[in-house]
Amino acid sequence: MDIKAAAQNILDESKVGTMATVQGGKPFTRYMTFFNDGFTLYTATSKQTDKVDELEANPHTHILIGYEGEGFGDDYLEIMGTAEVTDDEGLIDKVWNEELESYFDGPDDPNLVILKVQPDAIRVMNKKGQPPQDVTL
Repeated sequence: MDIKAAAQNILDESKVGTMATVQGGKPFTRYMTFFNDGFTLYTATSKQTDKVDELEANPHTHILIGYEGEGFGDDYLEIMGTAEVTDDEGLIDKVWNEELESYFDGPDDPNLVILKVQPDAIRVMNKKGQPPQDVTL
């Protein structure tokens, strides 16, 4: 399997990762649930969160996704990307699922926004002890 296919496989199988933003000039990371379309990532959040303010001030983000906690040798992705905060109804419909009902009144909730992350660079890490491998986008 080539490295691009390996990276796509990790994204297709992994939903929870960490997302870093810049808060007061310092990195701040939180766990997020991601959905993907190819290498573009989407995650739902409330527009009343710090991460939305942080991404509007500085749209650059760093995401780790794919690590399953099995120990040394687990492959995962490092994604450097640019995030866009959007309330596009088509994207909300695409991402909406029952698990979001705990946080929002429904897909029409005015606080619901989608963070759309376009990758600038993707690196596959820890693939069978190999050095990091860059994915050509």
